[in-house]
Amino acid sequence: MKIIANGNRVNYEVEGSGPWITLSHSLACNLHMWDEQAAILARQFKVLRFDTRGHGGSDAPAGAYSLEMLADDLKGLFDALGVERSHFVGLSMGGMIGQAFALRYPGALQTLVLADTSSRYPAEAVAVWADRIRIAETKGLEPLVQPTLERWFTGPFRKANPGRVQRVADMIRTTPVAGYVGCSQFIPKINLSARLREIAAPGLVIVGAEDTGTPVAMAREIHESYPGSGLVVIPAAAHLANIEQPEAFNAALADFLARHR
Repeated sequence: MKIIANGNRVNYEVEGSGPWITLSHSLACNLHMWDEQAAILARQFKVLRFDTRGHGGSDAPAGAYSLEMLADDLKGLFDALGVERSHFVGLSMGGMIGQAFALRYPGALQTLVLADTSSRYPAEAVAVWADRIRIAETKGLEPLVQPTLERWFTGPFRKANPGRVQRVADMIRTTPVAGYVGCSQFIPKINLSARLREIAAPGLVIVGAEDTGTPVAMAREIHESYPGSGLVVIPAAAHLANIEQPEAFNAALADFLARHR
């Protein structure tokens, strides 16, 4: 389904019944990154998944995006669907959107789960992202597929689960260049650690023990900056911990949500 939110056409899916829970995906993925979690959560929640601006079936306007813009997109989606308050689970870029949204719209989130994400990057990250932007603009997403998969999944998982890895590879290669570049402009510039104490919603931080893109140290910084938050480190998982170790990820999420229904 598609709807206009904050002036942009957003692709979304709603399933299940109960309290709202919103799932926000990684850069270069789409709402299907959450298929397994959505199927389980829909037994107890009204699950909202959406394609971030520049991804999946949502519009991909040219130009630099900002975290504030994507937070406003989400608020527009909430308003259009009549969502007054929601639990929120965001992974990687989705977690960054969750942080910005919670700060920009206090009270709109009942809980906030931040998975394999960062609240601050070191200055040298700008050059890394600038190189990825250059590749995307000159050669498209295909050259970025394999190195991204190598960051996102451990070697043993890639070898044992070629079908699941291929699904993610297809998400990456079909991401619009404008969307990838637009989001890559703001990701390395995120700097929210000092403001996380302002978030009142109960929080949980989840990270794969072998995540090299947003490593455990970044998760600990979020946890230590976000009063009252919990921290779960998932063994044998890299960046997409919800796909690589779904049972552990789902168990951590279920335990947290059960305590904050």
